[in-house]
This record gives sequence, structure tokens and C-alpha cells, in this order.
Amino acid sequence: MANFFFKILSGFYRIGTSFRNFLYDNHILSSHEFFTPVISVGNITVGGTGKTPHTEYIVDMLKDDFKVTILSRGYKRKTHGYLKADENSTVAQIGDEPKQMYRKFHGKVDMVVDEDRVHGIKKIIQEKADKQIVVLDDAYQHRSVVPRVNILLIDYNRPVHEDNMLPYGRLRESVKGVSRANIVVITKCPDDVKPVDRRILAKNIGLLPCQSIYFTKMKYLNLTKVFQEAVDEPVVTRNTQILLITGIATTNQLEDYIKKTYSENITHVKFQDHHNFKKKDILKITENFTNLSGEDRIIITTEKDSVRLMELDFHQELKKHMYYLPIKVDFVFNDQDELKKQILDYVAKDKTNYRLHTTVRQF
Repeated sequence: MANFFFKILSGFYRIGTSFRNFLYDNHILSSHEFFTPVISVGNITVGGTGKTPHTEYIVDMLKDDFKVTILSRGYKRKTHGYLKADENSTVAQIGDEPKQMYRKFHGKVDMVVDEDRVHGIKKIIQEKADKQIVVLDDAYQHRSVVPRVNILLIDYNRPVHEDNMLPYGRLRESVKGVSRANIVVITKCPDDVKPVDRRILAKNIGLLPCQSIYFTKMKYLNLTKVFQEAVDEPVVTRNTQILLITGIATTNQLEDYIKKTYSENITHVKFQDHHNFKKKDILKITENFTNLSGEDRIIITTEKDSVRLMELDFHQELKKHMYYLPIKVDFVFNDQDELKKQILDYVAKDKTNYRLHTTVRQF
């Protein structure tokens, strides 16, 4: 009965999103184009497709040649309107992912939050126009802006052509939305992806000849301390007791990596994605850490969660044991140079010669 109810709601959701896209496609609702190149990175599903590490990858690719500004809505922040991040910005003010990106690119890239993307881009251009590129984080559904490059991320483990609309499935809009992408990136791929999988998946999602597809996987880096009290290179053995703290959408890949690389002795404390940690959570984490047997123990969390946790008042003993696992994007078929060239070609185009791909496919 519940599934039937969710299917009905999904039907209404599909009608609503399709009607909204119809209004944009037929110029009833207005979209804004800018002479300043705008690159959008996003998805058509809810949950973790790897938006932040892929946004960081694109920014890192461009930052040495352009003045790059990242624009995010600042999901779950407590503020409103246009806000430029600085060293005093908190997660509550700008959001956890913007805080993470600000910390990573501090001094090299500007980080701005604004729920009104059009307003945010206009302000960015007013403040700094020379050799400027704006990278929109999680903006695939924001049709009010026409990006120069539209990058769509799809989780390899959750193919969109097999999914359903919210709330029965995870799709924010129908698979037809793939047609707006210039570049499709299949993320979180296993190591054994074959070239034939590229052709099969491209066919399954209805990729058009003018659209490019890339396959990436997540690579975990060395453990990094959350607080200064911890040592730089912790010793972790197969006997180490690990307290894993996560507030992300999917954790299977992370758990598997920790078991394979460090230890299978894991106590996992899960919170919801973008969880707003409070005093009671400090007590819960402290209690679970205290219950770990022996002195050979460590706390591991994600990079996104670390920016929230580092603002909390933990006991000194916990600070000495708290680390996060940074991740970076790796290309399965080593075609990252091709992606860079394609993005730079789009960026270099004169806007007067630029036309957004708007081919309509029949389903």
C-alpha cells in the first residue's frame, strides 16, 4: 500500500517538474545567460553523486589560469542572501560543503553563497570581472541560469534509467533531463569498468552524439587530523578500534575502504546527510569512543563532516584521536586531459557564437 501511495506521489512530482521544464524550454519562464563563463556541476538525483569532489576537481583545473568563484546556495545554512566566505565564516553561515571548499582553496578561489543564482552571479561579476569564471555547485535544476558548460553527475551504482521519481525513487526530474548536459560524468565507478560499459551506459541513458561521457572513481587520501592536538601520521593496525562518524548520504564505499585498508573493528555512528551536530551528539560520540576497548583506537570521519565537527567543543582526549579521510576524483580511462580541453574550449567560445544544446528526445 505504501509503495502504491509513493508511486502516485511520484506521478504528481513528474508532472510538476515536466511542466516547469516545459515553461523554461518554451521561454515562458526566463533564463539568464552571461558573457562571463558559467560552469554548472550537478545531478538529477538526491543523495551523494560526488558533487563536491567533482566541483573541487573542476575548480582546481581552472584556478591557475582564471579568477574562479564558486557559487553555492549553501544548503542548510542559517543565513540568507549573498554572502562571501572569509576565515571567520562558520558552517551555520555558509553551509558545510562551501566551508570545506573555502578551506581547501583559501586565497586562490572565492567562495560565495546565494540561494538566488542569478543575483549571485551578477554580484560576482560586479566585484571581479577580469578573466572570471563562475562555477555553480549543485545547480543542474536551476534553469534560471543558462550555463556555458552543463556537467551532469550520475552515480554508477544508481543508474538513472533504472530509477523512479521522488518520493518512490531518487530522481528530481525525469531521465529526459540528461539532454541538457554538455558533459556527463559517471561517478563512483569500480576499478573493473570496461570500455564496453561506456557504450552500454551511454545508450541506456540516451546520450546524444554531441554529448560527452566520462567515468570517474573516488580515491581516498591519507588520514588528516581534524584538530591540531592530533599527530600528523597516526598508526593504524588491523587491531585498531575505529569509531566511524558520518553525516553523508551513502557510506558503503567508505566503510568498505576502511575495512580493507585499516581495520574491520568498526563502530559506526551514523547521522543524516548534512547533520547539524549539537551538544547531545558530542555526548553520543564521546560515549561510543569511551566504550572502545583498549588504547589502540581512533576516530575517523569524512572531510565534509570534519568542517562541522571542528567547530564543536570536544574534550582534548577526543581531539587527539580525530581524523578525516580526504577524497579526490580519479579518471577510470585516464581521459582527464580530454575533459580539461573540452571545458576550456567551451569557456573560450565567444558567447555570441554559443548555443546551448536543446535537442528534445522522445521517450
